[in-house]
Amino acid sequence: MEFKHISVLLQECIDALHIRPEGVYVDGTAGGGGHSFHIAEKLQGGRLIALDKDPDAINAASERLREFTCAQVVRSDFADVCGVLDSLGIAGIDGILLDLGVSSYQMDTPGRGFSYQHDAKLDMRMSQTGLSAYDIVNTYEARDLARILREFGEERFSSNIAANIVKYRSEQPLETTHQLMDIVKASIPAKFRRDGGNPAKRTFQAIRIAVNSELDSLSRCLDSVFDRLNPSGRIAVITFHSLEDRMVKQKFAALAKGCTCPPDFPICVCGNEPKGKLITRKPIEPTALEIEQNNRSRSAKLRVIEKL
Repeated sequence: MEFKHISVLLQECIDALHIRPEGVYVDGTAGGGGHSFHIAEKLQGGRLIALDKDPDAINAASERLREFTCAQVVRSDFADVCGVLDSLGIAGIDGILLDLGVSSYQMDTPGRGFSYQHDAKLDMRMSQTGLSAYDIVNTYEARDLARILREFGEERFSSNIAANIVKYRSEQPLETTHQLMDIVKASIPAKFRRDGGNPAKRTFQAIRIAVNSELDSLSRCLDSVFDRLNPSGRIAVITFHSLEDRMVKQKFAALAKGCTCPPDFPICVCGNEPKGKLITRKPIEPTALEIEQNNRSRSAKLRVIEKL
């Protein structure tokens, strides 16, 4: 299957990065190379490092970017971006883009086991290595499963679902996406299954986040990469659910705040100054036209900060 993915908020991202032709930029989630391509075509003497941990994405991005001598594709989790920069001898960058969504290719390829739309073996590994969704649902204790569903999926019936997963696997392994979907549906009272789309959506999101350590990777990246920005360098992040957006919003706000004195102090005594400037006080969201053309963009939010 060809690696296809429609780049979300494409022009908004390119504008947000404020690309300088001679600058150094990182696409931390290259995917099929859509955003990377449009960054690279604006560079003249600059450099683009395109990262992804999915080997299928690496192949697709390498093919998409082969005409650009300024572009280098590296297989890596964006959480390790500073290590990649060190290995390439790059001290500072002028911008980094993170598109945190699961690609259409990953969702639509049954063998990747991401989606309840296809009946396939549970997997959900973006890197195609390490702990899988199958491992989690078949080995984690009920309390740990419930915590994952509650914290990462904001699932109110997390305990019911976890208990039924453990009950099911006591008789046979829980192997497929549809087996898990059926367990979730049976665990949620009928009156709560009527609204909000497929009731398994939150459970699948939660397990995917746990499998790929998505929130941990985002936190590690944001905590480290800001210091690698050159003055006026920017971080642009596209999120797709509230947990990611809340983290980005809070970390950006802390970088832009500076003073940490209690609000009742008449003057600042801490001496802390803002490190960044919020370019987007409210997130940029897709237009109605983009949502019509790509329904998967409907929950996207773009936030941007600039280093002072």
